[in-house]
Order: sequence, then structure tokens, then C-alpha cells
Amino acid sequence: MSLRKIVQVIDSQTTLEGGGFKVRRPFPTPGVDHIDPFLLLDEMGPADYAPGEAVGAPSHPHRGFETVTYLISGAMVHEDSIGTRAVIKPGGVQWMTAGSGVIHSELPTDEMLALGGRMHGFQLWVNLSADRKMIAPRYQGYDAEQLAQVKLANGGLVKIVAGEVLGVVGPVETTSPMTYAHAALRANDSIEWTPDPAHTALVHVFEGEVTVNGRRVVSGQMVVFDRSAGAVHISAPTLPGAQSAQLLILGGAPLNEPVVRYGPFVMNTRQEIVDAVDDYQNGVLVK
Repeated sequence: MSLRKIVQVIDSQTTLEGGGFKVRRPFPTPGVDHIDPFLLLDEMGPADYAPGEAVGAPSHPHRGFETVTYLISGAMVHEDSIGTRAVIKPGGVQWMTAGSGVIHSELPTDEMLALGGRMHGFQLWVNLSADRKMIAPRYQGYDAEQLAQVKLANGGLVKIVAGEVLGVVGPVETTSPMTYAHAALRANDSIEWTPDPAHTALVHVFEGEVTVNGRRVVSGQMVVFDRSAGAVHISAPTLPGAQSAQLLILGGAPLNEPVVRYGPFVMNTRQEIVDAVDDYQNGVLVK
């Protein structure tokens, strides 16, 4: 099969979010607002906290999209207005469909706050189509051992959260067709991924370097492909003892709809944003 064409390589920018934690962000930035159906991708850390220093995201609202939090290290407590309380542990994921409205927080666990430690993970925002923006909220949480895994020939590992990679399907039930996987490659490891021809396809490297469809890509860079038939070939350096490489594989069906956003609300029209703000201020966002 032919290889998908690379249309852009994005360099991440560093900023602060939540309670003051550093994130590395490929989008949105002044140059890239969103990559349909994805609205935002933040790499949280890695940050090494001393006792009492760990921070998170205090209580805040969402409407009109989904938030996906995936932790590599550290631990966070998720609490929301639909009654969910869950701990996200290393290698775990939470997939929260905000829909008509959720107020939630993601904060370090008591142990993490007391003892300190390394916090590292990702948050992805996935847009909802106009006919699903006001669906009932839903929370899905999976621990590391519940995710699908594929071992690579030279010791690497691919963890599949959602969708299909290397013939294995992840456990998350997505609202629209979606792929989310985390790959840790060792020297000489390679992955062949064949996204749906009509889907957005992204590869985001966050450690080391890899070759993606013949192009060298380093940590902090995201590869954006065209929407066409073709494979995505990812390979790690072949030198013995080469630094391991880690990356996210993301794919999804584009919605091709207007995106109007204001902070934690993402809708299709300005009036829908006004309604969301009014509902939040009047205490009826989640009713």
C-alpha cells in the first residue's frame, strides 16, 4: 500500500494551564486552531513535584465536546457533577463526554500531594457533532491493565485506548469513529498503521525521534497527514542502544461543521455559546 502524504509538521508550544502546570501544545496555537475532529492536545509535564507542590485543574465546566485524559506517570482524582469520583493512575485513561454539560475537577491525589513525584500525561479534546452536543454526559475510566496492548518485535509496546491499531481494538466506546494509541518504540521497532481513508490522521512524538513515512520527526513535533488511502509507517532509529521513542497515534472522522468556542464551551453558533455561559452562571448547566 502507498504511504499517506504528510501535509504539515507542527512544532509544539509551551504554556501554562489549570492550576499552573506546564503543558506542551501542538494545537490550538495562533497557526493551528483545530484539526477536525480534534480541538486541543496538551502534554502535561513531565514535571517533578516536591511534597506539597503538585497542581491540577480545579472545578470547571464543559459543554459540547469530550475530554480524554491519559496518564503516563502520577495520579489524579477526577470528580464531576454527574456523581463520578475516580482515580486516574499511571497508564490509565478517562474518556469524559461532556455533552449537555459537566462540571469537573482533576486534582493530584492526597498521596501525590503529600509525597510529590512525577506527573506526566495528555489531555485531548474531541469535538461532538451538532446533533450530539447536547447528549447526556458520560464517564468512562480504564486502568492500564484494561487497555489493549501489542508487543513489538524489538521490545517496544503499543497501548490502544480506542479504535484499531495493528489489528487490536481498544476498549473505549467512542461517540464517533476514533483512534487513540500510545506507542513506546525501541531500536529497530516499527509500526504500520492504516487509518480510514476519510479520517484525520496524526502522529505526535513526545520523546526521542522516529521516522514517519520517510521523514525524521523529533520530540514535540506532530505530523498531520492528508485524508486519503494510504498507510502510516513509523520506525525507530536502528542504532543499538538508541534512545527510546514515544508517540501518540490519533485518528478520527472529521465533522466538517462550524466550530465556535469560548473557554470550556465548544458549540456551532455564537448563540449556543451565550446559552452555555448563561446556563453555567444560572446553575442549570448540568440539569
